[in-house]
Amino acid sequence: MSVDLDKYFARIGWDGERAPTLDTLRSLQFAHVLGIPFENIDVVVGTVPSLDLTDLEAKLVAGSRGGYCFEQNTLFADVLEQLGYRVTRYTGRVRVGARPGEVRPRTHLVLGIEVPGGNREAGDGGGRYLVDVGFGSVDALLEPLPMVPGAVREGRGRRHRLVLEEAEGPAPVWVLQARSGDTWIELVSFTLDAAPPPDIGVANWHVATHPRSPFRRLFVQRTHVDGHLSLDGTTLTRTARDGTVTVEAVDGVEALRELLESEFGIAPPPGVRPER
Repeated sequence: MSVDLDKYFARIGWDGERAPTLDTLRSLQFAHVLGIPFENIDVVVGTVPSLDLTDLEAKLVAGSRGGYCFEQNTLFADVLEQLGYRVTRYTGRVRVGARPGEVRPRTHLVLGIEVPGGNREAGDGGGRYLVDVGFGSVDALLEPLPMVPGAVREGRGRRHRLVLEEAEGPAPVWVLQARSGDTWIELVSFTLDAAPPPDIGVANWHVATHPRSPFRRLFVQRTHVDGHLSLDGTTLTRTARDGTVTVEAVDGVEALRELLESEFGIAPPPGVRPER
């Protein structure tokens, strides 16, 4: 089963050219990030999110819901494959907030995309791009990033680059970094060994069920053209396009449900609370 493209495009408000070009990839990625919020509500209420495409379409496309990285990038990968792109799935280690020397498990999913020849740009690493519609944060990718080590790319007002680290094993480690003020911050690291569905499923189950998983608390994000919203437990952070940040508390279940519906565009299921 594959996702219904017409329904998906309607969900994200996209009506562009469906040829597998770089311009199509750029506009689709941005439309997806704007159209479908990041959220982990299923985990908070005690459910392991399904990665079956039928379930993903029912939830993210038809159900006024969002999802986290495994859901979002699994859905997006199927859409891109239907359009004619070659997609490779990589599992990565989130580095945001990690202590020096800390090695975290591979609990994030990113996508390597190959744009067919003739639809590329100079210096793009042979038509290979890193795409991620499931990170959610204010520093997340909004456009495809050429898989060229060290090359800085600005897209939609955000700057990113990929750097290579030497590793003890045979596979070099790629690190996605984002520019924040005067410094580069590390978002996620990964290697170029393709992740098969069983490995992705295990990582998804681990994130949803491990007692020390950060996703055991409510975490919702939404990117807008003019800013970004982030809900962490009971704390709502608004980041304007100019970088201005305001923080407020969400008081009570009813206030939470109203916030999810009105500002995040989410129809919350029964049982959702600010904290588990």
